Parts: sequence; C-alpha cells; structure tokens
Amino acid sequence: MSQSTKEEVEKFLNEFLTKLDIFDIFFKNREKNFNTLLALEITASERKEYIKKLSVKNYFAGPTIDAFDPDSPPNWEFGMKIKGKEIYIKINMGKPQKKVMCISFHLSEFNIKYPY
Repeated sequence: MSQSTKEEVEKFLNEFLTKLDIFDIFFKNREKNFNTLLALEITASERKEYIKKLSVKNYFAGPTIDAFDPDSPPNWEFGMKIKGKEIYIKINMGKPQKKVMCISFHLSEFNIKYPY
C-alpha cells in the first residue's frame, strides 16, 4: 500500500476538489455504496458534501493503480466517520475533461489507520 506525504495529499485534494467544482462527480453504481446511503439515511447530494470535506487527516492510502482498470487515474483512499460509522471512500481524478470519480463510499470493511 503506497503512502503519500501530507503535501502530496493536499495537492491531490486541491486538484480533485477544484475539478469537482468544474465537472462534478460521478459515483460508481455499486450496491454497497447505495446501501450505505440507506444505512446512514443521507442523500446522494449529502454524500457529495461529505466528499468536499475530505482533508489530509482523512487520508490513509494512495495513489494506487486500479487492478481492474489500470488505464484509469490512480485511486486515493480516505476514511471518515459519519453518524458514528466509519466510511471507506475511494476516489480518483477521472478522465481528462470529465467528472471526478468516487468508486467507493461505503461502510468500512476493515479498521482504517490514519497516518496524519
């Protein structure tokens, strides 16, 4: 699992959030992502607002190459407590001139260790 410096994470988040403001965000349609919205009783737009609040302290891994799609931009992994539950968030920059991607936004299946 690759580890980035605080500065690298900040740079990624700044670029990610700037692109999100311009092109918006695409959420991967996965059952566990959808079920997490139901479990947390939050809407898709609230989920986007949580992602906009990500900071270095939420970071735990990345960038990593996607094993299923090696041509996609590297993935960055974050965690966040929402309503007392730990949520696993995997995002990337998306394709050029397209929306940023959220691959995972679901209840964490493991204990997340935050380096910062």
